[in-house]
Amino acid sequence: MRHYTLTASLIVLTIALVSWGQKGHKAIASIAEKHLTMNTKTIVNSYLQGETISDASIWADEISNDPQYKKTASWHYINLPLGLTKEQFTDYVIKQDKDNIYTAILKAEANLKDKTLNPAQKNQALKFLIHLVGDAHQPMHVSRAEDKGGNDVQVRFNNNGTNLHALWDGKLIDHEGFNYTEMAKKYDWANPEQVKKWQTDSPMQWLWESYQVSTQIYDEIKPGGNIDEASYKKSIAIIHLRIAQAGVRLAGELNRLFKDQQPNLNEKPIAPAAVVIPATKIAGTPLPKATVVKLADLKNSVGKNVIVTGKVFSLKDIKSMVLVNVGAAHPNQLLTLALKGNAKKLADKINGKTITIQGTVTMFKGKPEMVVNEPDLIKYN
Repeated sequence: MRHYTLTASLIVLTIALVSWGQKGHKAIASIAEKHLTMNTKTIVNSYLQGETISDASIWADEISNDPQYKKTASWHYINLPLGLTKEQFTDYVIKQDKDNIYTAILKAEANLKDKTLNPAQKNQALKFLIHLVGDAHQPMHVSRAEDKGGNDVQVRFNNNGTNLHALWDGKLIDHEGFNYTEMAKKYDWANPEQVKKWQTDSPMQWLWESYQVSTQIYDEIKPGGNIDEASYKKSIAIIHLRIAQAGVRLAGELNRLFKDQQPNLNEKPIAPAAVVIPATKIAGTPLPKATVVKLADLKNSVGKNVIVTGKVFSLKDIKSMVLVNVGAAHPNQLLTLALKGNAKKLADKINGKTITIQGTVTMFKGKPEMVVNEPDLIKYN
């Protein structure tokens, strides 16, 4: 049995990626299927309505050109600066202005637990989650905006010119010569201890691992350079590890989400499925559905789109945003509200007042937090 770790010898690559392509995503889904409980497998099959989990894994890419799903483009990645510590990285991810892979994963999981959603919406949330867990394990999905995730970085592989995006989109996997079922069999090598450990890791940890790899890639890449056989062997070892982890972790997430659910084999999807947008407000669009919760219960609503009311006790302008302490003064606040974009202009108006906020709940340093970009997400008297 092989054991891979993210050591420097494996991470020092001269390549990058933007998408696993069909083979990679199908292999991840096939690995996940092997680690599902019988109850989870039954529920997954019910929501997918006969579609295989491997076929469902590529749906989120297939619909990328559909105008209905235009707003989901940013769900597949997150752009960050280089050189961040883990604490800085976590802070950047949580405080991003726009929807990204982290918020999309949290929202997909919240939707799968939401008993008010119809089968078509559950079908869509499941297909997004299957795909996005794979994307989260691709190092260049946690990458830089300035080179478009490697599209603008030219390299040579097999005596042909290409770019880092295309290289990792399929050329490296194709070079190995396996189809996705063979990949799933070859890559599913984790022992029970590894499976248990990987399945306890959070989505933030998945992204941090990808960020560590992409950082090393950028350190070593030479634009226009050649991807030789030695570099290929190092990179394919990383691919083995990340695809194995993605499959095992996807199964872990699904088993956890569906542990207490009972399958309903009579459910039929309602077509067409309305796209379920993550809770961050996009200017000019209608507000997504939200649940009213108490301020003291926010810790139980992580990843959900909620409406909550509380008094503003203090605020602090840190230039990039205004941090608002709701429910009590810092450090005893029940909610940290981060005002960004157009919402920053509300800071002086809401100080000392009772406000009602709509947004997605995240956790930062043990405290519930909501990032708000648009003023119409906050009501006050």
